[in-house]
Amino acid sequence: MNIFYISISGNTRSFVQRLATYATDKYNTQINIKELHENSVFEDEHAPFFTFVPTYLDGGNGVDNGDTEILTETMREYLEYHGNYRYCLGVVGSGNKNFNHQYCLTAKQYAQKFGFPFLADYELRGTQEDLERVYTVMAETIKNPPVSDL
Repeated sequence: MNIFYISISGNTRSFVQRLATYATDKYNTQINIKELHENSVFEDEHAPFFTFVPTYLDGGNGVDNGDTEILTETMREYLEYHGNYRYCLGVVGSGNKNFNHQYCLTAKQYAQKFGFPFLADYELRGTQEDLERVYTVMAETIKNPPVSDL
């Protein structure tokens, strides 16, 4: 399994690292993780991957205003680069449920823009139950990948 993620506050990094450890310890499954940064070198992807993205938006309520993505644009640009999004099996979003409609809105916007599924969500750094649930969803997606134009 391959995961590409972006982490601003460290919450997504923590979750993805714990998810990789969980997969190895419980299922002997290797998860390759790659964190994207503002100065990351973009590459052409040729293998399936999952995207993990937190939600950072510019104000508003996330319904009829304030849904401008900030701080995570590098991930969107990476997915756009030479059509990398075609290899994405789905997106997992995180955020803070206190922000109501904005919770995981960036991941939902990516799913809509690129046409891959919004697979799962977790709040902040996630719980052990979140790790187990997200891993299960990813494993099922690998077994039954979404239909692709590739």
